[in-house]
Amino acid sequence: MPVGENKIIRIIKRRRPRVVVIGGGTGLPVILNALKKQNAEITAIVTVSDDGGSSGVIRNYINVVPPGDMRNVLVSLSDLSEEEKAIFQYRFESNDAFFSGHSIGNLIIAALSEMRGNIFDAIQSLSGMMKVDGHVYPASNEPLTLNAEFMDATTQAGETEITGMHKQIKRVWVTNTNSSDEPSAMQPVIDAVMGADAIVLGPGSLFTSILPNLMIPNLGEAVRKTRAQVIYICNIMTQAGETVGFSDADHVRVINQHLGGDYIDTALVNGAPIDMTKFHPEDYDEYLLPVKNDFEGLRAQHCRVIMDDFTDQRNGLVFHDGDKVAGEIINIALQEMFKRK
Repeated sequence: MPVGENKIIRIIKRRRPRVVVIGGGTGLPVILNALKKQNAEITAIVTVSDDGGSSGVIRNYINVVPPGDMRNVLVSLSDLSEEEKAIFQYRFESNDAFFSGHSIGNLIIAALSEMRGNIFDAIQSLSGMMKVDGHVYPASNEPLTLNAEFMDATTQAGETEITGMHKQIKRVWVTNTNSSDEPSAMQPVIDAVMGADAIVLGPGSLFTSILPNLMIPNLGEAVRKTRAQVIYICNIMTQAGETVGFSDADHVRVINQHLGGDYIDTALVNGAPIDMTKFHPEDYDEYLLPVKNDFEGLRAQHCRVIMDDFTDQRNGLVFHDGDKVAGEIINIALQEMFKRK
């Protein structure tokens, strides 16, 4: 066995690779579940500016951080039985004006937030109850409001309202929903970023799931200062209201512009063709198209490119292949561990 491989094996025995995943939305649990199978030490930092669906209703009723994304992340890292996780995810079908459409997990998170006095401590308590393998941290301990400026210089507040404008977004920022205080992340969030081997951004909506976290001043500063490799999982498809016409280089450019420099070290981009004939006509959006590759644009931003068939195409939808993506992330994290040794 080569000498280098012996060293890596000794490092693996000493500790697991530390991977911090920052984002929100439906793509995040796919990657977290796959990383869990790779035996990584995982920290998920989850967006708290969602104002749609059940999360938005609960946020408006009892003024807590929206729980939906955190609920899904907790389940993805939980060692509970499938039956127990299904109960937590169950969504009411009642005609009751309040319970209809709400999941049990969202209500539990809201209740624990009131009992513990804040969302951060609530999620830590629930992580223990759900036997979570890793750490789940809200990006902020307070509800945040997403704000956007469009290319026509108009502005809009609120995630749902922003995407509903269907305008090209120039920049986004976050404000505290309930006060004029500057948004901030809790210290364990910052410590996780600074101690990581790899920081993963995405997959998820660029302007509404990824950037809101990076716009929290002390969290964005930690991503800029960390020694970890910063990895961006590029979306496979463009998204109406956010990234119409974007290439993979455009996605990276927007993140770098918001961070104020070339901070994305590696981009995982899909190189496989997408069979658009499999999309259901009733679900098809004319703006939903494969993200184009722009390798020169990525290299101009000093970004390493890893291209593969990262797709899981089934049921008329396109997902990321979690196992393939997680494998690349672990390889990068191990390389970073080896460099430090």
